[in-house]
Amino acid sequence: MSARINPSILSADFVNFERDFNTIDQADFIHVDVMDNHFVPNLTFGLPMVRRMQEITPRPLDVHLMIADVDQWATGFAEAGVFSVTFHAEATSDPVALARRIRAAGSRVGLALKPGTGLEQYLDLLQEFDQLLVMTVEPGFGGQSLIENTLEKVSAARRKIDSEKLDVWLQVDGGIDESNIEAVSAKGADTFVAGSSVFRAENRNLQIAKLRDLANHGHERTDH
Repeated sequence: MSARINPSILSADFVNFERDFNTIDQADFIHVDVMDNHFVPNLTFGLPMVRRMQEITPRPLDVHLMIADVDQWATGFAEAGVFSVTFHAEATSDPVALARRIRAAGSRVGLALKPGTGLEQYLDLLQEFDQLLVMTVEPGFGGQSLIENTLEKVSAARRKIDSEKLDVWLQVDGGIDESNIEAVSAKGADTFVAGSSVFRAENRNLQIAKLRDLANHGHERTDH
């Protein structure tokens, strides 16, 4: 299976999304960070903007909700027709119930964990999700460096997914670039959010292809 590369538009030009979307048309998905300045100390945009994004790109949207009131808002994004809605375990008291509501509204569903959140209590819930997102930086801002000890969670999640033959994508988000994506892939990740490493490139589609090739090579030498 080829690695999935999902550029994060947190590094794009917010007033020129349509132009920037056209420069990443070789991406597998477009990663959309929704922040409310409560759950994380940053503010981006909400559901009306995401609906508009749906209209201006044929690429499927991988929406990452970094919002406090996720139980109220998450299903609205699914109803808008996005491909995937990922919410944070730390933002809800009943992740399984919310996951089922999102699925019922027509979207794939992901569970995200901050760097300081343990994986163990969520391992037995993975069958309820289509994707696990391991944050490899503290959520809120782009351009951060990957936190190395978060990769232990990636390895542990991969072992669980493989041992139970779960159909769950394993996504990483934060500090992913050409210097580390091969090693992160070797830990078991298969879906990679890359923001500044894509958008700072002169040829963004070429950079996406480079990252995908490196990740695929890492998958061949898995060490999880």
